[in-house]
Amino acid sequence: MNASDTLLYEAHNDRAVVTLNRPEKRNSINEAMLTRFHAILDEVEADPAIRTLIVRGSEGVFCSGMDLGAFVSEDAFKSADNPYMGLLKRFAATDKVVISHVEGTVMAGGVGIAAASDLVFADPTATFSLSEVLWGLLPAMVMPFLIRRVGFQCAYRLTLTTSTINADQARAMNLVDELGEDIEARLQAMTRRLGRLHPQTVVDMKRYFRKMWMIDETMEQTAINELVRLSKEARVVANISDFVNHGKVPWE
Repeated sequence: MNASDTLLYEAHNDRAVVTLNRPEKRNSINEAMLTRFHAILDEVEADPAIRTLIVRGSEGVFCSGMDLGAFVSEDAFKSADNPYMGLLKRFAATDKVVISHVEGTVMAGGVGIAAASDLVFADPTATFSLSEVLWGLLPAMVMPFLIRRVGFQCAYRLTLTTSTINADQARAMNLVDELGEDIEARLQAMTRRLGRLHPQTVVDMKRYFRKMWMIDETMEQTAINELVRLSKEARVVANISDFVNHGKVPWE
């Protein structure tokens, strides 16, 4: 583990901890982070001793979403084989129980990471928001997983208003499962309880519940295609480029 890595990885007996580690960029997502995340998942899934994967952010921020500079310069975000959607799909399919340990800011793609997790544990500092429409984008790939978690109207309202909700509000809409200041103790208790489940039972459960919900490959591809389409719109490109290069936000 190197402190300069975009992600930090540690294994502790039956659980693994992945820490988003770009504090200077508010733990925003770039291509290097996604590539490293998939590699870590390969390692975690190959280790039968690991039963739980915990995702957290460094220095009091969970994740501020997509790195806009990376969005301008990196092609992965505009690919039909999008590694971010691939990550959310892996969360939903892996035989490990994925828990997001949320502190501080959760924005845009960070909301997607939380929503795609099996469980979300948050402390009272957590705040959640979807900011994509301010740039002319949509939280397209977040949406299938967010709607599954909180319902259509809550997901639509968060998208439309771009408003920030606090941890209590997120708990009320089921975006957060456990809320409190003693998160580590809660995580340890949950890890012990989850250890009673056979890994194949987790796989069977995730596969079965996926069939009970509307997310399928067609919807996932629709989400990717929408982001690819919007990423090529001149208006969107100008909005993001002006911010990255000149610090100018679209609403000014």
